Amino acid sequence: MKLSTIELNKLSQSAISAARKAGQYIASQSLKEFKVNKKEGGDTLASQVFTEVDLKAQEIILNELQPTIDEFDLGLLTEESVDDSSRLEKDYFWCIDPLDGTLSFIEGHEGYAVSIALVAKNGDSVIGVVYNPVTKKMYSAVKGEGAYVNTNEFKITSQSDDAFTFSTDRSFIKNPNFEKLVEELEIFATRLGYNSLKLEKTSGAVINACMVVEKAPSCYFKFPKKENGGGSLWDFAASACIVKEAGAIVSDIFGNQLELNKADSTFMNHKGIVYASSIKIAEFVKQLNLKYGNA
Repeated sequence: MKLSTIELNKLSQSAISAARKAGQYIASQSLKEFKVNKKEGGDTLASQVFTEVDLKAQEIILNELQPTIDEFDLGLLTEESVDDSSRLEKDYFWCIDPLDGTLSFIEGHEGYAVSIALVAKNGDSVIGVVYNPVTKKMYSAVKGEGAYVNTNEFKITSQSDDAFTFSTDRSFIKNPNFEKLVEELEIFATRLGYNSLKLEKTSGAVINACMVVEKAPSCYFKFPKKENGGGSLWDFAASACIVKEAGAIVSDIFGNQLELNKADSTFMNHKGIVYASSIKIAEFVKQLNLKYGNA
């Protein structure tokens, strides 16, 4: 079964509704106290923590999307539930992160979001929806139909202050070569004619990815590593569709399409990820991986 453009747009509206409802709930809980729980995840704290807010947000999303699962015979992969492998059997599956950036949420600062994607069995993300509960921005895209923030077209535009932005997860800062990476990016930014390098390091993967478009010229990347981690399918499925439709580059560290339906694991550590506002920046990130990626 191949979904038509009309069907994809219908499903996109369901995802937008689900993301907004979950995001409104998350916003209502942001100043309250809640218990922080641990789960089995990757090799970073960010992948191991969750709260009752994550679980309730997931429930809200699934209640909204269940009719579409039944109508279109869709699979499901969501962060706070066990992978039932339906994603490997169905033509399409919902890929959901009910609260990406849980650490940011726990700490009380911006950088968290609701993320919902529809992914084809071959790993191609065909719908992406991201809602930021703090800014109330709704990012959305259907493959081939462009990207939007709220109702406005979402496209790469350079900043007026001529800064180059490097968005990174807090775990990447622990890379033993991080300072050298920053130095190389500063030199690269100067060579391209930009006045400074801005470092963004408090957001989750979803917001970091969207910022590649909003804060261009910019990049966000993860090197491959042996340990489980590097984010999971649900961290990148929605933003991959949105950022590509907005005109940026999304790939693994070797320039290939992200594998968003791996049979053996939900982790993305095997090939890394690259989000870049231009091909030139993406190529430079590949060079950085050759120098520093095996640390």
